[in-house]
Amino acid sequence: MLLMPLLAPTAPAHTQQLSEPEHAIVSYIQANEQASNDLLKKLVEINSGTRNLEGVRAIGKIITEQLDDLGFQTKWIPMDEVKRAGNLIAEHPCPAPGKCGKRMLLIGHMDTVFEKDSPFQHYTVSGTGNGNIATGPGTNDMKGGLVIMLYALKAMQAAGVLKQTDITIVLSGDEEAHGEPATISRRDMIAAAKHSDVALEFEGTPRVNGVFYGSVSRRSSITWRIKATGETGHSSGIFSESKGDGAIYEVARILDAFRTQLPEKYLTYNVGLILGGTSVSVDSEGISGSATGKDNIIAPTAYVSGDIRTISNEQSDRVEAKMKAIVAQHLPKTNATIEFGEGYPAMAPTEESRALLRMLNEANKSLDFPEMPELDPMKRGAGDIAFVADTLPGLAGIGATGEGAHAPGETVDLSAQPINTERAALLMYRLSKVDANADLKSLYPATSPQ
Repeated sequence: MLLMPLLAPTAPAHTQQLSEPEHAIVSYIQANEQASNDLLKKLVEINSGTRNLEGVRAIGKIITEQLDDLGFQTKWIPMDEVKRAGNLIAEHPCPAPGKCGKRMLLIGHMDTVFEKDSPFQHYTVSGTGNGNIATGPGTNDMKGGLVIMLYALKAMQAAGVLKQTDITIVLSGDEEAHGEPATISRRDMIAAAKHSDVALEFEGTPRVNGVFYGSVSRRSSITWRIKATGETGHSSGIFSESKGDGAIYEVARILDAFRTQLPEKYLTYNVGLILGGTSVSVDSEGISGSATGKDNIIAPTAYVSGDIRTISNEQSDRVEAKMKAIVAQHLPKTNATIEFGEGYPAMAPTEESRALLRMLNEANKSLDFPEMPELDPMKRGAGDIAFVADTLPGLAGIGATGEGAHAPGETVDLSAQPINTERAALLMYRLSKVDANADLKSLYPATSPQ
């Protein structure tokens, strides 16, 4: 009897495009999906609102243990100076400097917007079994991203390739409301950028109408505050030569001028709080206040605050100058001043960052994942990576995919976790194989106009 050899099971198509280490990376991630989700639940069940310093430190302790097991040199940097919990720094130096490819800076944050008094505190999964959608504070922004980062690194270790990497990780404890001045709270991140080649931020991976997008830019978030004064007196004297127009009309003039004179591409400007009357009181954080006044008294004081968001620091400077010029033109018998807060700088799009996105799309191709188009920066907010964007190129979101960030009911798509982990791991592995001095724009040139 003729015996026919048994045919090996047909491998997934993408394995034909993956190297042996890459195949091992993908296999590890797929085999450890439940363990990844279990770690996510553990992190989400610990409240780590920005001002819950002990909660943020507890998250840091768990991640420190994970990174220690991966061979990273970890340290906790307290941020008592700016009344925040601190930053976690982890370093994995190249064993043979110059021979581990691109030096990577991985960026993330351990805090959430949900403080201890929020009613939104726990992790749940919809459906039966593991389900697909997990709900909980920080599932998407950004504990899901922290888990993706950790399991991408674990997969690289399992494949035997993590040892040949040069990676620095900086996780802040206050991204949702960073401590000021940023020269202190972002000091370690900025320092790490100076000895890195690329930055990868594990904030959320956007998905619009089922399509995953890559981010190469993030707009700034800069607060502004206006204080106006005017002559007071009986309302019958409003607009008179002796009493002028009053403080409330002065801020109304300013805001209307902002509305009509500031518009330009990629700029938004919002008014968040306005108060005016006989007296005005605003709390130290500028998020609440009170006013007194009477209908027949000209208001002698007014206060208004808001933010601007821009695509570049040059645009920020230009818009701030226009706002100052508008404020300086006073109505009769009034005065006004404007101050700008520190906020978040902008991450402008660059061709170097777009080359990184093209490199990520090469990984997507190898994994049989669809190409990720470049996200419109108008569709996302500010982030930590902007503090280092003037120093090195980067991607501004290769973490979790979900909905409703910053709102009760925030979710993460658990079925997207292994997808995002696989492509992040392959990107990091391939960056470690690129010559340290290579120009990514030459290796991954644009094939069509951006």
